[in-house]
Amino acid sequence: MRYVPHTEDDIRAMLDVVGAPDLDALFASIPAGARRPEGLNLPEALTEMELTAHMSALAGAGGQGFQVYAGAGSYEHFVPAAVGYLLGRSEFVTAYTPYQPEISQGTLQAIYEYQTLVSRLLGFEAANASMYDGATALAEALLMSLRINKKKTKVAVSRAIHPNYRKVVETYFRPTGYEVVELPFDGAGRTVLDGMNLADLAGLAVGSPNFFGVVEDLGPMAAKVRDAGALFITSFTEPLAYGVFKNPGSLGADIACGEGQSLGLPRSFGGPGLGMFATLMKHIRNIPGRLVGRTHDLSGRRGFVLTLSTREQHIRREKAVSNICTNNSLCALAAAMYMASAGSTGLAALARQNRDKAEYLKGRLAEKGLVSPFPGPTFNEFVVKMPQGFEARWKELLGQKIMAGLPIERYYPELAGHYLFCATEVHSRENLDRLAAEVTK
Repeated sequence: MRYVPHTEDDIRAMLDVVGAPDLDALFASIPAGARRPEGLNLPEALTEMELTAHMSALAGAGGQGFQVYAGAGSYEHFVPAAVGYLLGRSEFVTAYTPYQPEISQGTLQAIYEYQTLVSRLLGFEAANASMYDGATALAEALLMSLRINKKKTKVAVSRAIHPNYRKVVETYFRPTGYEVVELPFDGAGRTVLDGMNLADLAGLAVGSPNFFGVVEDLGPMAAKVRDAGALFITSFTEPLAYGVFKNPGSLGADIACGEGQSLGLPRSFGGPGLGMFATLMKHIRNIPGRLVGRTHDLSGRRGFVLTLSTREQHIRREKAVSNICTNNSLCALAAAMYMASAGSTGLAALARQNRDKAEYLKGRLAEKGLVSPFPGPTFNEFVVKMPQGFEARWKELLGQKIMAGLPIERYYPELAGHYLFCATEVHSRENLDRLAAEVTK
């Protein structure tokens, strides 16, 4: 990330004030013999990520760290230093997120900016002020579909959605009396709607990219589900995918929800995360959590307020639509800072880089006979069938600080011997070539 504080116009204006024709004139008082006639012989400039890695190597920071090629809902991305610096300011780091508009305009505005950026990224009219994590966001989205379709008691969830998310949904729904059915996936790793009576459903949830990294064909599914009178819900674990693929809102989804950890949050051994949630304006009264809105005071000055809060802490418990007791606002602010610093073109470039690196790794493994059983488009991660006995080699590589994918048999018994691999912008070509060589030794 470059930091160039002054534009050419800024520089020209400052020179005019001091009466200098150009920058060289500022150094006219220094004898010519004491000035360098040519520029410094410096190497090509490094990106912030490259410079950080270089400085860590010079400092000998623990030697070679772990190389992790497993995503599955938690992804390693480079976080610009500006995000951590701004996030650590005392205005934002508080024991509890303040919402009193008289004293909290900065916090409220920051959350409002987060909502705006999420709405644009996911393609919806409104987004809430964030939730606990992607799994609880999915459970809340399914409950929201039941509130909207009050006469129905059944929802459907794709089996290709993250297994942990489905476990959370199961836990949420166990005491409710509502029924949760699972949709199978086909040989291409995509969700199958055939055989399901969609008219019986209040809502149907599909992940894209799903747990296998496969990009689902959301448009036709959304049309079928909505024609049957159900809400179409899309879940995700990697929001960067929407920097290169069409977002859920543009494909006809009613709700999009998922994990925002990739947007400026380190892995931190599994948490904290960030639940992203966006929907259509007509469903706004049923959205869980909080909404910050923009208004004007009696003097016409812009102000920000907590416009809507549907959780039990703020309204009578029997009228609450959510019992989520945190909105992870500091994590939401980190995501807002990350998205704002990258910009739309930066997110698109980052998404393409992630997609390309995963495809490169997929190709290198395919050259060695390790092919993915799911041939469709994927993003960031993909499944590979490894040879018999690879488990022993996997453990050896783990001892060498290389996590060569994630074994998924415990989630999908029918996929014994299959591993989920992931590559992001932090993995160099040399890293990926080394992995491809090591797994086949």
